[in-house]
Amino acid sequence: MKFNTFGRNATVRTALLAGAAALVLPAAAQAQDADTDAEDTTAAPANNNVIVVTATKREQTLQETPVAVSVTSAETIERAQIRDVADLATVVPSLRVSQNQSAFATSYSIRGFGTDGNNIGLEPSVAMFVDGVYRSRAISQISDLPDIQRVEVLRGPQSTLFGKNASAGVISIVTKEPQFDFGGMVEASYGNYDAMVAKGFVTGPISDSVAFSVGGGINKRDGFLTNGANGEDINDRNRWFTRGQLLFDDGGPLRVRVIGDYDKIKERCCGVLNVAPSAELGAIQLLGGQVNDFRNNPDGDVIYTDVDPINRIENYGISGQVDYEFGPITMTSITAYRETHLAADQDVDFTSLPAVTGANIGDADIDTFTQELRFASDFDGPFNFLVGGYYFDERVDTSDSIVFGPAFRPYADLLLRGATGGTQNVNTLEATLSALNGTDYTGQFFANGQGFFNNIVQDNEAFSIFGNVDFEITDRLVLTLGANYTKDKKQIVTNSVSTDVFSNIDLVASGNRAIFAQAFQQGVAQQVCLAAPAGFCAGPLATQAEIAAFAGVSPAGFAAIQAGVQPQAQAFADANDTNPAVNPLLALTPFQFLPPMQNCPNAVEDCATDDDDWSWNVRLAYEVTPTLNVYASWATGYKAPSFNLSRDSRPLPADFAALQSQGLAVTNLRPGTRFANAENSEVIEVGIKGNWSRAAANLTFFQQSIEDFQANTFTGTSFILSNAGKQETFGVEFDGQFYASDELTLSLGMTYLDAKYDSFPNSPVGDLTGEPVAGVPELSAVFGAQYDKEINSRGDRIILRGDFSYQSPVQVTNGLTNYIVVDPATGARDFGPARDAARAYTREVNNLNASLTYAFDMGLELSVWGRNLLDDRYITTVFPAVAQGRAVSGYPNQPRTYGVAARMRF
Repeated sequence: MKFNTFGRNATVRTALLAGAAALVLPAAAQAQDADTDAEDTTAAPANNNVIVVTATKREQTLQETPVAVSVTSAETIERAQIRDVADLATVVPSLRVSQNQSAFATSYSIRGFGTDGNNIGLEPSVAMFVDGVYRSRAISQISDLPDIQRVEVLRGPQSTLFGKNASAGVISIVTKEPQFDFGGMVEASYGNYDAMVAKGFVTGPISDSVAFSVGGGINKRDGFLTNGANGEDINDRNRWFTRGQLLFDDGGPLRVRVIGDYDKIKERCCGVLNVAPSAELGAIQLLGGQVNDFRNNPDGDVIYTDVDPINRIENYGISGQVDYEFGPITMTSITAYRETHLAADQDVDFTSLPAVTGANIGDADIDTFTQELRFASDFDGPFNFLVGGYYFDERVDTSDSIVFGPAFRPYADLLLRGATGGTQNVNTLEATLSALNGTDYTGQFFANGQGFFNNIVQDNEAFSIFGNVDFEITDRLVLTLGANYTKDKKQIVTNSVSTDVFSNIDLVASGNRAIFAQAFQQGVAQQVCLAAPAGFCAGPLATQAEIAAFAGVSPAGFAAIQAGVQPQAQAFADANDTNPAVNPLLALTPFQFLPPMQNCPNAVEDCATDDDDWSWNVRLAYEVTPTLNVYASWATGYKAPSFNLSRDSRPLPADFAALQSQGLAVTNLRPGTRFANAENSEVIEVGIKGNWSRAAANLTFFQQSIEDFQANTFTGTSFILSNAGKQETFGVEFDGQFYASDELTLSLGMTYLDAKYDSFPNSPVGDLTGEPVAGVPELSAVFGAQYDKEINSRGDRIILRGDFSYQSPVQVTNGLTNYIVVDPATGARDFGPARDAARAYTREVNNLNASLTYAFDMGLELSVWGRNLLDDRYITTVFPAVAQGRAVSGYPNQPRTYGVAARMRF
């Protein structure tokens, strides 16, 4: 399980594998064409490759749908052992799924656009729908996929039909409806890491007009990392779900489908590796702590943490869809209520030292109600429409905390000694500030149990009106015009408290007192010598003894000197208390780890947003031949403003200035990003879609941009929410299938992306304007093949499936904020070292998956399978280690997994 340093050799290996596939697979197709069984009806016939999708909220074939969409079938999901949406990314090259700090920090991106999930206030830019019901956070659907019919990944802005948070795309999961014929499936799998998966469903009639289905599953696995501090598994699996449906369909105009589901997760996620230790490693080890030093543990299978990162997630909900046909017009109503509950613990220093514990995510409750009502026509004439409305009402209640442990005070003491060259330690700092502020701080700095305790409640209400109109200009040429008006309102109420005593001390005011005392003392000493008889002072400044002698001889004169010096000393202190060259206490600001937050609403901030937007699309689709379609579209997307619901939620600069001018700012308040402005995306896209008897192919060219992209950057001690100016991507996408015979199907999906920041001058790591967007590979590709052959007269079959996914080398982060150089005299920041340090961290993906299945005609299937068979190991992303100087931490990908499975259909 070596983590590889990728470069030219890996690229050459990929090229050789692709070349081998290009040579071997067609040869296999030709060889087996010679003995094709013409009566085989169990394998997918080559001329029956029609795929039906609902990307435009109408049922259309994939070829007819003038939208860039990737479709993954239930069969592919089963054969490839795809368990969840994260696995889905291995067969959809435009989709990337990442899971970092916790299960909640799961995020989806399409074409390089996506929102970091590490802030519960940020709704994804890629909207997730399950059976037409919006899931407002990625965490609402990270569990195993239920009884799937297909998964559609819609690429590019989809706000016209899918609302306020589809500015980058849509993932639409469509499950199987209940059937009026009794049937079902059960499946069990066992693999390495003691992985056990069992799931199934049963469906059938209750009456002539009512059918049901009930399904459920469990997924358990040991972790592929071990906590060296206590021996527990990290990055394990422990999930289960259940799902029930009722369908009313009597063949008349009314059709009703009701779905209830529940899933639960309790896992230790996610393990962190120290990929670049710093000098602070010695301090941690000196105090008895341990850190996984990646240089000495390249396998990366052992980490050290004193708090297991346990995630507990609960999702449940109920939805009802009613379809009613009024002649050629169908009304569809989808009503849903959902709840998500999260509890996540985390060792925020990622070492075995009991220094800082708590949770960056903490507890969260999300209650969501949605209602959609739409009308779609099916006229014979040249005009058709789809119009509707959507209502969204959600409450988010989130709490998180960071708490100092018993080892933090001695750790801070060592850091303080190092930062001050040994002139200060915690005890002397307490004594100094006690004298300056007239408060006894003895034993109070960085004490066990102090911390930051945060609670924020957000109410979000939104509605939209949307519609599409299709005009058949000719029998082959269709013009589509679509629009969506969205109104979004948010209100937050914060209740946050910092009990970190040192972080609540005003170092400017304390420094003012220190500067005044020194200036006053020096001024008095100088004036005494000037006022005293010649030769009274031994030096240019009077000594304490000389001052005492002078005061005793002339108390009135001494009092006058003090009165004259005092305003001058105070004026000097006031003018220089924010000057780091004069106020030595300012150098201690980095040790104020948990400063107070300005709660809101307050006299300056109403902490509410009221935003609206029009999204639209214009599309022209032309049927060149019955098997070839082309289209061109111009569309916009919208994502509503987002509040920062973390402990780093701080007033915008203008509000910060107003709070200070009115004397309302809490101690040590700094400006930040209380909220981020709305995202607005735009895409110009040209596509070609073909579907022939033995092949299907889609080719798309696009230019896509997002203005005010909502970026969330970790600095090592906090998250910075910001709008990234403008992010732009030019891309080319191809996906195709070749039915070489009735038994062999070959597939290829490729995505080329040239993603850069057109404008991001104020990023946390400096001006990124013109820079590539980190984490977005230039080339992604998936090569797939499935061989499905009947082998005897009973109808038994052998099914061999494989897919290879590749992502070209890419820098995983644009910069590391703990490498920023700050001039102590001026406070000027040099961002160059931060960006230079990040260039050392790249990622390349070479992922091979395969399965071999023996399918009995009576319904039993036996399989062996493997994922990441090359054991391709890499670090998915890196970030500044917490309170460890220039140390760098990162998250590893999943190693090779394999196993056996049995499936029974009935």
